[in-house]
Amino acid sequence: MEIFWTILRIVGALGFFMYGMKVMSEGIQNAAGDTMRKALRTMTQNRVLGVLVGFVITALLQSSSATTVMTVSFVNAGLLTLVESAGVMMGANIGTTITGWLVNIVGKFKIATIALPIIGIGFPMLFSNKGNWKFWGQFLIGFALLFMGLSELKDSVPELGPDSPLVQFFTKFSNYGILTSIIFVALGALITVIMQSSSASMTLTLALVMAGVIPFNVGAAMILGENIGTTITAELASLVANVNAKRSARIHSLFNIIGVSWMILAMPLFLKYIIPGATKFAGNLIGLEIGDGNPFDDPHAASLGLAVFHTVFNASNVLLLLPFVPWLVRIAEKSVKSEDDDAEEFKLKYISSGFLNAPSLALENAKKEIEMFSTLVYKMDSNINSLFFEKQKNPEKLLKKIKNREEITDSIDLEISDYLTKVSESDLTKANTTEIRGMLSTSNDLERIADIIYEMSKNYERLKRENVELPPNAKEELKELMEYTSEAIGLVKNHIEGKKDKFNLEQIINTERKINKLRKKIFTQHFVRLESGVYSARAGVIFIDFVNRAERIGDHCMNVHEALYNKNDLFEAYDNDKKEEVKKQ
Repeated sequence: MEIFWTILRIVGALGFFMYGMKVMSEGIQNAAGDTMRKALRTMTQNRVLGVLVGFVITALLQSSSATTVMTVSFVNAGLLTLVESAGVMMGANIGTTITGWLVNIVGKFKIATIALPIIGIGFPMLFSNKGNWKFWGQFLIGFALLFMGLSELKDSVPELGPDSPLVQFFTKFSNYGILTSIIFVALGALITVIMQSSSASMTLTLALVMAGVIPFNVGAAMILGENIGTTITAELASLVANVNAKRSARIHSLFNIIGVSWMILAMPLFLKYIIPGATKFAGNLIGLEIGDGNPFDDPHAASLGLAVFHTVFNASNVLLLLPFVPWLVRIAEKSVKSEDDDAEEFKLKYISSGFLNAPSLALENAKKEIEMFSTLVYKMDSNINSLFFEKQKNPEKLLKKIKNREEITDSIDLEISDYLTKVSESDLTKANTTEIRGMLSTSNDLERIADIIYEMSKNYERLKRENVELPPNAKEELKELMEYTSEAIGLVKNHIEGKKDKFNLEQIINTERKINKLRKKIFTQHFVRLESGVYSARAGVIFIDFVNRAERIGDHCMNVHEALYNKNDLFEAYDNDKKEEVKKQ
């Protein structure tokens, strides 16, 4: 019965630690998500800086899995290249070593004793509506819970004597050389896969070593396995992502597997000649009393020795493999084959995975999906223009393409709406809420434009089916109108993609006014043609329906611009700007 309660207490302490890590990680991702996103986007072009960014973010989040999943997500969204992501992944491996140092420092500086005052500071911040104070409060509470969990975990593992059956079991299997290393590397990987956290599995390993349950060399092998186990998270995250995201996860796996492989061979030398001296030096540096610092004899020295070993291993592996990043990229590209381009072109690429907890990062994926959505609508506009104004050998093929693309836009709009609805259930800043509202509106208007283009294609089919021919001047009017609507859709695409040099408020307003003005002119000419019998009433109905639909495309384009500018009436905003310019002159 006592063993049962001991195990239950260890599991509870571990859960305490993991929950604190989760709360802290989510808090800082919400509070500083934009900053981390900018750091990843701007500092990763240089491989060494990428390593630094990966290290800092992982040290803050206390989760290499969160950093690697975030990185895979950014590769998925096209914000990072494979080469750039490799540096971040390597830095994340070094960042995760911080956990080992925290476990050892908790006992020395008694950080757990100030955990409740930290919660006392963070708790009132949860009720603040000012800026990111709420999320920083969440971070502080998570930080305190993490250290309370660490303290409980250290106290919950009983120190066992050398005659204990459990100690005897591990001791028996610790003398088989490389075979021992392979067995316990596999065990460490398995534990990490089950717990889905290398930080948590490493903390448990350190607690067991500190209590004398497992020998130092067994703990070292398990920590190597935990490095491999953590790659599973990124691999799982990439399953529903695009090819490049899968390759990014594969690079992370290759990096860890290659590193663990060479370290298994070199571990006897490392543990015998490098780690004892480095452990003693580290103990003196942080003021830990560890005697002669031999991790093979002293469980407390063993715990610090594992932190030193983990750090030395990951730093050495980064230094060794950083120059070979292009080589790792090539292996990843060969091992993850590219899918057929046509099959990928209109498939959701960015938000289908939906594995980010931080709204600012999740919205980045949604934004990229909406960019792809606008590209699809832009292509549909090109299709309808080709159908009407270019000679077609096989119009049925183009009609089928328009129909297929319209069906895809329905699915995309639904997926984006569902995704953003889920994101909106999180704790959001006012900026996030405004951004989600704008994205939902933009997605809906893009879907309506696609519907209208499809309806235009049905008008074309009706003209051909009923053998109705429009007069040349009517065709010219339609062509001019469609040039303006194409211009409007192009401006929407550039605005969504943030190409500020290719759109401005004046262009947007002028294009919409040109569409409205030409529509009025076309209506006048239309009634003249009807009265003079140039075309039948049936042809006239189809013609004017086409004109009305084109004008509605212009309206939906204006809706998108208003959502992106966060203005209810762009015409009014534009006229006010003009009045201000006149006053200044």
